[in-house]
Amino acid sequence: MKKISIALAAVVLSTATLFGADVYLSDNAKVPNLTMKNTGLSFKDIEGYQNYKIVATHFRKDKNEIRYILANPVAYNALRAKAKVMPNGSKVVKIGWSVNDMASFPSALEADKIQRVEYMIKDATKHKESDGWGYARFVKKNGKYKAWGGDPKSCVACHASVKSNDALFTKFQKMF
Repeated sequence: MKKISIALAAVVLSTATLFGADVYLSDNAKVPNLTMKNTGLSFKDIEGYQNYKIVATHFRKDKNEIRYILANPVAYNALRAKAKVMPNGSKVVKIGWSVNDMASFPSALEADKIQRVEYMIKDATKHKESDGWGYARFVKKNGKYKAWGGDPKSCVACHASVKSNDALFTKFQKMF
């Protein structure tokens, strides 16, 4: 009985320490093994993106979609420092969600279902033809992701409008 009490106390103490600590529990859900045919970029290239930091949010009126913009540590630090050119290794992920009216607060909208996960990865050597950025998009339909079948040149063309910001529409949004 004494051994059970000690074991139970250890579990309670470690649980209290874990959940009471100023740390996040990781969400390292595995992403599908999908690759963009035109760029060779894989969903696996951003595995663990769920733990990147949010740097901005956008609402796409044309798609009626809210987007959370996340950045890996390389991109996060560069965006926060207002770098003019993002360093190689920067990864910027856009998660597009459909929206619904919020049942508990009717004059508000809330994210509903993930529509797409897109990302940009900076590698000035590998992606010379697109100002150093590689583009990938994975669309979610009926609960499953698939690699977008479109041409990433359309991403390059759209992002050319913000070439002076290293092809990024996103600016770091301070939390306070």
